[in-house]
This record gives sequence, structure tokens and C-alpha cells, in this order.
Amino acid sequence: MPNNHNYCIIMAGGIGSRFWPVSRAGLPKQFLDFNIQGRSFLRRTFDRMKTLIPEENILVVSLERYRDLVRDQLPELPEENLLLEPYNRNTAPCIAFANYEILRRDPAAITIVTPSDHAIARHDAFNKTLDNALAYAAGTDALITLGVIPTRPDPNFGYIQMAGQPEEGRPVKIKTFTEKPDTELARVFLETGEFLWNSGIFVWRADVIRQELERLAPEITRLWAGWPELLSSENRREILERIYTDMPRISIDYAVMEKTDKAWVYPADFRWADIGNWESFYEYLAYYDDRGNAFNRTSRRLLKDCKDNIVYSTRDGKLLALSGLDDFIVIDTEDVLLICPRDEERLKEFLSQLAMPEYEDYR
Repeated sequence: MPNNHNYCIIMAGGIGSRFWPVSRAGLPKQFLDFNIQGRSFLRRTFDRMKTLIPEENILVVSLERYRDLVRDQLPELPEENLLLEPYNRNTAPCIAFANYEILRRDPAAITIVTPSDHAIARHDAFNKTLDNALAYAAGTDALITLGVIPTRPDPNFGYIQMAGQPEEGRPVKIKTFTEKPDTELARVFLETGEFLWNSGIFVWRADVIRQELERLAPEITRLWAGWPELLSSENRREILERIYTDMPRISIDYAVMEKTDKAWVYPADFRWADIGNWESFYEYLAYYDDRGNAFNRTSRRLLKDCKDNIVYSTRDGKLLALSGLDDFIVIDTEDVLLICPRDEERLKEFLSQLAMPEYEDYR
């Protein structure tokens, strides 16, 4: 039976800009279904977590502008469990907000924090890992990150170096964090056996992360002075607007985990991916032909002399015909056609032009 002191925070406020033009500011990737059996990333994350955590203890943090999207996809979510930020300020402010809300309800809470856009397989191993991490965190002041055992030198993930050898069922102190190394350095990490992929999934006692946020990130927590009264106020929405106007934009890794002496990592061997861009779609979510071309399940295509392309269409019945194209991204939506070489840095640079005023309607 689930522990009533166990909680979960699902972070669902990102924009998903690296999945443009399918993911847009008005409908970002966590609300989309990328070939995942008819359920969005958010829906799948919620369903996954409710096997571990009482449903009434699952909180979703998103942006005010996405209120209706969350309500449509998670109609069973209690209204008080939907926390809405006025602006996106990255993960540390998001976690601080949700953590104060949980502490207001339950000072003894132990919390899982998870993004809403991960692909996870081997759910039995995933559940076992989190059960063990919750039990360990309940009796210690450890701030635990789940670290996935790497299977290849992938430069798209962050890496965590363990300070010792893991023991069955126990976390290991963290020695270093490295954010997205190049492929050669990732290969060195893999060969040492000391490094894990940083999953961005955390487990900790709510009172411990509160103390560390207040000690290491006072630029965030000073804005929450008097938080029990602020969160209970009838003017809560206006108060949040004021708080977030001055809120810094910073991740929980930079704000706390890379500074604290309480950082631990729990090695895990479930299959995991942070679905952050079209390359991760290629690796984890796509269907393939015998020449390495990846596509979504519903797209219709005619390919000749093509290999290693990503071909995606949001429109059923439209035929995408390609000839003589290698290593390209071809994305077709109702109002945008994207054709670009499959080079993440080049694509990122190209998409930066969307910030220009004339493209505002397509963001």
C-alpha cells in the first residue's frame, strides 16, 4: 500500500522549442503524442507515477497559459494539485514553489520530482528503483538523483560521476556533474565505469530540499518569505505574479545539486531517455525502414535513394515524397514545412531566427 507521506511533483511547464515546428508555445511537447500509443508524455508520466504514489499526492506544475491543456489531459487531477507558474523560470523555482506547497500540507513528506517528457521502459525496474530511493531518503538527509547506467557514449545527456562503487539497493555519493560532454569525452566516461546519465529525476525529504534551497539559493527563497501565508492567501495569483517577476531563471542542478554536500545518486538500469529534440525522437520513438529513415506511425511516405532521415508529418493522408536525400530532417505541419540537415547545432542556430518579429505567429 502506498505511503501517505510520499508525494510526486511532475514538472510540465516547458516550451519544447527543440521539437519545433510540432511543439509550439501554445501546445508544447509534454501535451503531444509522439507515437506513444495515443497518450501524451504528461498522461504517461501521470499514469506511471500513480502506480507508486497516492493519486491525491501527485502535483503537476505548469504555466498559467497551459491550465486548460492540463485539465483536459488529466481530468482526475484535483484542482489544488495543479500549481500554475505565471512565467517559466526553469526547474529550481518550479521545485521551490511545489515543495513549499507540499510542506504546507505535510511537513513529513518525501518527494519524487520528475519531468513530464521522459520515455521509460522496464517499469518494474523503474518502480523498484524509486521504491528503494524513497525508503532511503525517508531515513536520511540525502538529496538523491536517479542515475541511469549508460549504454553508449551519448553527448545529449548530462553525466554524474560516482564517488565510489555502488552497492545493491543503496545510493552513492556524487563526485562531479558534467553537462552534455562531446562524444569523445562521453566515451571516456563510459570506459571508466564511474559515470551515469543524469536522469533529472530526484527523490528527497521535503524539509531537506527546503533547507538546502534556503542555504544555497537565497535569491529564490527570499522571494517566498512568509510562504505559508502566501500560499493560503485569497490573492495567491497576484502574489505569484509578483514573486515570479523577480524570480531568477536557474536549474535545480546549478542552484543546489552541484553545490550541496548532500548529493547522492542511485544507479538504475531501466531504459530511459530525455526526449528533448528530434535526435531523441530518432533514437527512441520513431519507426524505421531498412535504410535508417525514421518516421512517425501515421505519416505516408515515398522514399527513394534516401537514408538516415527523420520524416514526420502531423497530417494524416498527406504523402511525403523524398528522393536522393540523406541525413535530413523533414517535418510537415499544417502551417510549416521544415527541411534541414540533421545537425543539432546547425538546427539550433537556424531556429534561433524564429525570435524575429515576422515569425511570431509560428513560434
